Amino acid sequence: MHPDRVADDFSEHERALRKLPLPYSLALRLRDAGVAREVICEYVGVEDDSLDGVYRIAEEKLIALQK
Repeated sequence: MHPDRVADDFSEHERALRKLPLPYSLALRLRDAGVAREVICEYVGVEDDSLDGVYRIAEEKLIALQK
């Protein structure tokens, strides 16, 4: 399959996730997969009390990319 065709198969949401900086994309993907907060904090490199802020920023960036 041609690489351009593969990109066309991704949803708008997935394309936007792929454009996010890695920590934001990773945080949202892990959260959506049901991974425990403490594990997400470890992967993303933030303390638990900062994780909600990371989610908020990531979601705002994601919305901006989908416009």
